[in-house]
Amino acid sequence: MIDPRALKVFLAVCRANSISGGARLLNISQPSVSNTISNLEAVIGSSLFERARSGIVLTPEGEVLLRRAEAIDSLLRDAEEEIRLVRDDMIGPLRVGGTPGALVSLLPDAVRRLEARVGRYSLHVIERSDSELIEMLRRGEIELAFVTTGIEEPAEGIEEITLSQDPFALVVGPRNDHLPSEVSLESVAAKQWVLPEARGAFRRQIDALFLAADVPVPGDAIRCDSLLATKAIVRGGARMTILPMKVIAAELSIGVLRAITIREAIFPRNVGVRRLAGGRPSRLAQELLAVLQPKAI
Repeated sequence: MIDPRALKVFLAVCRANSISGGARLLNISQPSVSNTISNLEAVIGSSLFERARSGIVLTPEGEVLLRRAEAIDSLLRDAEEEIRLVRDDMIGPLRVGGTPGALVSLLPDAVRRLEARVGRYSLHVIERSDSELIEMLRRGEIELAFVTTGIEEPAEGIEEITLSQDPFALVVGPRNDHLPSEVSLESVAAKQWVLPEARGAFRRQIDALFLAADVPVPGDAIRCDSLLATKAIVRGGARMTILPMKVIAAELSIGVLRAITIREAIFPRNVGVRRLAGGRPSRLAQELLAVLQPKAI
C-alpha cells in the first residue's frame, strides 16, 4: 500500500526536478529522500523516473503517480481550508477555472444567485486556455472548468455539461456607427480587426463564422486574448471584433459599444462546464451547478 508521506516526498522531487531539490523543499536529508523514493518504487513495482543532466524524466508510471499525488495534495489543501471555513460559518472552498468568454457568460449571474442561496462561501476563479484547464482538472487544482461546449468530444475521463447559449455578435465602437444593424462578414472582412489568439474552442467558432461566409479569416488583425484589452481597442478606434453578447452587456448598456447581427451566425454558441467524469462534486460545486441549471447535477 502506498504511504501518503512517500507521495509527498515524490511530489516535492517532481516539483524541484531533482532528489536534492526535493530534499531542500522538505528540509530533510538527501539520503532520506532517496530511500523514500526507492521504497515507493518497490511498492509500485516500477521505476518512477530516470536521472538526466537537466533533472529527472518521469516514466509512464511516474506520470500516472504524479497526477494522483497532485490530486491528493489538492484534496488535503482544500480539506484544511474547508475545516477553517466551517468554523467561520462559510462553505467551500471551490476552485474553478475557465476561458475568459465562458466565465463572463456564466459566472457573474451565478455568483449573485449563489450568494442568495447559500450565504457566505469561498470561491477561487482563474482564467486559462482549454488545454490547461483539462490538465488542472486532472491534477485536482480546479473542480469545474467553464468553457465553450459542443465543439469536440471531451477528453478521456472528462464530462461536459452545456448550461446556456450566448450568441456571437459583430462588436464595433462609435467610429463604426455608419454600419447597419445586420451585416455579412463578407462585407466587413477587409476591415481592421481584433481576434483571439489562443487556439481553443472560442477561436475555432469564430473561424467557423468566416468559413460560413466563404471568406478567409482577416489578416489585418490584432491577436488578443484579453477581453478587457479587446473591448478597449474596439471602443477607442475603428477596429471591430466578434464577441458573445453577455461579454459586452455592460458596454452595450452605456452605449460605448454596439452589437451588430452577423448573418452567418446561424449556429449557437454553447457554454457550460467540464469536470472529472464520475467524481462526486463538493457541496459548493453542487450548489453552483444547481443555480446554473437545476438538471445539470
